[in-house]
Amino acid sequence: MKNFIKAITVFYTPKTYPRTIVYMLQTTDYQPAAYLKWFWRTQNFNKVIVRRTLNETKAAKQLLIGLYIGITLQLLLGLLYIFLWHWHNLAGGLVFGVAVIISYPIIWAHLITVPLVGARILIVHPKEKAKILASGRIFKKHKAIKIAIAGSYGKTSMKELLLAVLSEGKNVAATPANMNVASSHAIFAESLSGKEDILLIEYGEGGPGDVKRFAQTTHPTHGIITGLAPAHLDHYKSVEAAGEDIFSLAQYLKNKNIYVNSESPSTETFIQPEFNLYNQKGALGWVVRDIKINLKGTSFSLKKANKEIAVKSTLLGRHQVGPIALSVTLAEHFGMSSEQIIAGVASAKSFEHRMQAYQLSGGWVIDDTYNGNIEGVRAGTQLLIDLSAKRKIYVTPGLVDQGKENEGVHLEMGRLIAGSKPDLVVLMKNSVTDFIVKGLKFGGYKGTTRIEENPLQFYNNLGDFIASGDIVLMQNDWPDNYA
Repeated sequence: MKNFIKAITVFYTPKTYPRTIVYMLQTTDYQPAAYLKWFWRTQNFNKVIVRRTLNETKAAKQLLIGLYIGITLQLLLGLLYIFLWHWHNLAGGLVFGVAVIISYPIIWAHLITVPLVGARILIVHPKEKAKILASGRIFKKHKAIKIAIAGSYGKTSMKELLLAVLSEGKNVAATPANMNVASSHAIFAESLSGKEDILLIEYGEGGPGDVKRFAQTTHPTHGIITGLAPAHLDHYKSVEAAGEDIFSLAQYLKNKNIYVNSESPSTETFIQPEFNLYNQKGALGWVVRDIKINLKGTSFSLKKANKEIAVKSTLLGRHQVGPIALSVTLAEHFGMSSEQIIAGVASAKSFEHRMQAYQLSGGWVIDDTYNGNIEGVRAGTQLLIDLSAKRKIYVTPGLVDQGKENEGVHLEMGRLIAGSKPDLVVLMKNSVTDFIVKGLKFGGYKGTTRIEENPLQFYNNLGDFIASGDIVLMQNDWPDNYA
């Protein structure tokens, strides 16, 4: 009873409740359906804001003001009704007036979505549709090599790597950050001068048919498929369904100029004889040799006939070898010199929260917390094996959007972590923790496992947790809207 009272009091705390609602909207990217689904499954609103805090953007502030005004008006209406009932015996009586007052949390949790839906239908959608149609004409007329990059993971890293390498010898433009949907492509198209040699266009995959539609709008000449893994399975029925969408890029290009990461096991059934495969062994007939990996980065050489190119990159991990090899060989194919290619690879930087290494309290933290999938876990645990440290620590909350694959994926995740033999595994407590623990046992893990109840506190105090000589690998993120 005490816990119930504590959980319900947040509804009637003026400072906390509106911020909680706006935080939920912000975390779900202001998508009413996702927000309402989270709202109705939440049992304790005191535990909603756990991993982050509200980012007080202009939109967030406007919604907060709207909530405060709406709630205040409803409270005044309830009080006015009670006052008038007392003097004029209004229908519904005292009960109705009190109901108006105490119902404001539920009413305004729903009313706040009305302007979002209205703006989307009446303003945003028509404008976006017109811009997307216009962008299709821009892309079609553009004479550049247009490289589309699709996959369940590794898209942004592949795009940024290509941008760094190809820019050493070509005029290259790329979609910014992880802006990879039709509206983002339209904004990108508007920014083009028309003089670019190469365009790099990242494709997201939010649901069936997305990649096909993106290809029909952006008119790519080349396509890269970075891999296939369980992801976004709240929108796709299966990994196979996601694969059909992603590989529709190859269908658009009639299987020509398609480059596929063959280290991704799930791509195997989709690979056609015409495809160009890349992996840790090489790409486009070039063979990888002498791989070296440490905390400073990754180095190796590529050899084809009597030609050899030795490259060094600050990017971390054996999984980077394939993408670097493809970038090098594509650049060579497009006519760039060895000197330009070597300089381009050296200039490539890890993208934020993707195998990003930094020192803390005498140890090293490798931040790989951007989203996540089982192939990323495979790459991260292999990196942990490849590196030397006094103490190795693996930190994760697990993976989201795994659909019907959820239990199996997390059992496999536990086995992979066990195989990397960390001294300590830190798991953020949630609905998949038990699956990971079971996987650790199946994998014969002999180290220490720690279950963390307060992720935000743990991450905020990470410096107190690390000792000199440690390597801490932090993988994947778990937004608050997942149980």
